[in-house]
Amino acid sequence: MIIQLNQTVNEEIVATLLKRLAATPATVIRIGTHVAVPEVNQVTLMADEAAQVAEIIEKTPAAVLGSRLFQPEDTIIKLPHSTIGGKGGFTMMAGPCSVESEEHVRRMAKVVKEGGATLLRGGAYKPRTSPYSFQGLGEDGLKYLRAAADENGMDVITEVMDETHVDLIAKYTDVFQIGARNMQNFSLLKAVGKTKVPVALKRGLAGTIDDLLNASEYIAAGGNHQIMLLERGIRTFDNKYTRNTFDLAAVPVLQKLTHYPVIVDPSHAVGEWDLVTPMAHAGVASGASGMIVEIHDDPEHAFSDGPQALKPKTYLKMTKEVFELKELMNSWEA
Repeated sequence: MIIQLNQTVNEEIVATLLKRLAATPATVIRIGTHVAVPEVNQVTLMADEAAQVAEIIEKTPAAVLGSRLFQPEDTIIKLPHSTIGGKGGFTMMAGPCSVESEEHVRRMAKVVKEGGATLLRGGAYKPRTSPYSFQGLGEDGLKYLRAAADENGMDVITEVMDETHVDLIAKYTDVFQIGARNMQNFSLLKAVGKTKVPVALKRGLAGTIDDLLNASEYIAAGGNHQIMLLERGIRTFDNKYTRNTFDLAAVPVLQKLTHYPVIVDPSHAVGEWDLVTPMAHAGVASGASGMIVEIHDDPEHAFSDGPQALKPKTYLKMTKEVFELKELMNSWEA
């Protein structure tokens, strides 16, 4: 059940109502004028309580906190150097797949900044299909990433793979990234939900839209409502020519269902550098609030995911086109 309160209420009466609902027993979550009581479907209000209520919605989705029925207005995530979400905005995030060395990430950070990105990405802990592949530099990688971002006036987004790493990575990052393989790692989702660090949740390899929304609800239920959703392609019957199938229809669908910003990841979606730019164009056209891409100045010798990484010159051309396209789209709505 969702209870939408009036803009002006008697807080004492509202507090009594919420206490009564919690005693049923039920979980009661209030954010501003929005109240969610997931376990309750209906309630009988006293006259003074009814006077505080604008609307009661009894039939609600499982992912109630992320629903636009609960919060119609867009969630906007504000970082020291970035604003993610909101009408007309677009945020670029870029960097190497893995932090390979201090010197390399500093070099890539300068390119990332030149292309208009405000978040530097890079993995210090890497989930790899093979246990013998490069697994990341660990805390040293986090230090290099943080220093490179600070040097260029950017924020950091990096992956957290395990709940035991949450406190450590929180010291260095501005955004936790939850990878596709961990979308339904519920212990990890609960752990980041207890923090105040924004979370970028990637859609699972074969996750449905409802799966993604329900995974995000684990984070929100823990108290962390600074969530963005990443469409990075899903596995289908055809993966001969692209790494995944880029489900761009998911962008407007998610924007209709949820108030969280939706970000696209064309690099992981297609897996080949020459396909990234056209899919980046398509991602902007779909209405995404931002994009995350991988770059590398020597992709043939990258420690991970070299085939999908854009070389600096290609990245700079792509970002120029992407921002121009977004500006054009904004002019249509003016």
